[in-house]
Amino acid sequence: MHIRNPIEWVVEQIEAPGRTIGSTPPEHYWSVPQQVGVPEIQRITMADVKAALRQGVEDFAACRTDVMFLCLIYPVIGFFIAGAEAKNGLLPLLFPTAAGFVLVGPLFAIGLYEMSRQRETTGKIRWLNMFNVLRAPSIGPIALLGLLLVALFLVWLAVAQGIYDITLGPAAPVSLGAFAREIFTTSAGWAMIGLGWAVGIVFMAGVLAISVVSFPLMLDRPVTLRTAISASLIAVRRNPVQLGAWGLLVAGALFVGALPCFVGLILVLPILGHSTWHLYRKLVRPPLRSV
Repeated sequence: MHIRNPIEWVVEQIEAPGRTIGSTPPEHYWSVPQQVGVPEIQRITMADVKAALRQGVEDFAACRTDVMFLCLIYPVIGFFIAGAEAKNGLLPLLFPTAAGFVLVGPLFAIGLYEMSRQRETTGKIRWLNMFNVLRAPSIGPIALLGLLLVALFLVWLAVAQGIYDITLGPAAPVSLGAFAREIFTTSAGWAMIGLGWAVGIVFMAGVLAISVVSFPLMLDRPVTLRTAISASLIAVRRNPVQLGAWGLLVAGALFVGALPCFVGLILVLPILGHSTWHLYRKLVRPPLRSV
């Protein structure tokens, strides 16, 4: 019997997650064959949007304590971001950072989609189901789409800095109080707000269009990243009013939740994440199960 030394044990702990990533065989993870082409996208009503939100609340209520504990990471991240930006004279990016969470929210909610999927399949929901995503055969395409959202978030921050430079900048504000006065008491400040919101809506619409269906679809059945994004674009094109309203709801909730150093996301993100899964179920016709 070989007794491992501490170094060997540490190496094993580091290597273990790598061995489990994408390790579940497709035939065990999905009960449907490889998807050929874009799945059938259905038209929905505002009643469906409300029902998806209600079902999301029910999923959250079934596992709220554990999920809220896991989501404590977001306030911690928020405090670090706020501290770093304030210390380095990046106050103009505090607001865009909070608003920009809308762009990466779908990525952070991926584990919540998996929890709702498991509850739908087994009738049970556990916070440990969140980590099943790492073993999904589609983890590669999911990660690529996640990287795209992160890239869009970084581009948004660069654009937001540019908007500040042409309105109130380029000099950094001397203090938070002086910055707030410049924003709300000067025409340049209001110009920055208006331009920022206009550009932000464009970014938000783009993210909604490529992600509202794609992340859940890649968890639900074997499809390519291109197919998943195509399905998402079709869903938005067929349901512009309903998904536009959904996008505004998500953007508003995530923005408000992110404002107090991301504290509100402890509640907001789980509810929206579970609700997005149920909205996906209403948008994409269920596949025929293999016998």
